[in-house]
Amino acid sequence: MEFLGIHHIAIIASDYRKSKEFYTGTLGLEVIAEEYRAERRSYKLDLAIPGGGHVELFSFPVTPPRRTRPEACGLRHLAFVVTDVAATLAELAARGVRTEELRVDDATGKHMAFFYDPDDLPLELYEA
Repeated sequence: MEFLGIHHIAIIASDYRKSKEFYTGTLGLEVIAEEYRAERRSYKLDLAIPGGGHVELFSFPVTPPRRTRPEACGLRHLAFVVTDVAATLAELAARGVRTEELRVDDATGKHMAFFYDPDDLPLELYEA
């Protein structure tokens, strides 16, 4: 078996328009495709992640909340590689994004920090 990389990460948003603006406007991810699936009353937005792969952003009429955080069973967070974690963290905070403090990964010695999308999903910045 040989994995070549991650193809996509899927996120379900409680407020599609708000999350679309966050991922495209605030984070600057490029739109690959967007479709409205009438039979599901659902949007699907494909967003390019620099370096490969993409985020699939979905909406559904009813979205139950995450049960607990951050240790709920399932995907814990999505991490973005950046060259300067501190500068990116400051830019996100200036744009009104909720952020945590800059940390150092004990295992690698690299800088890292968490921030949150409109549904309070944890996202991470990780030093290249």
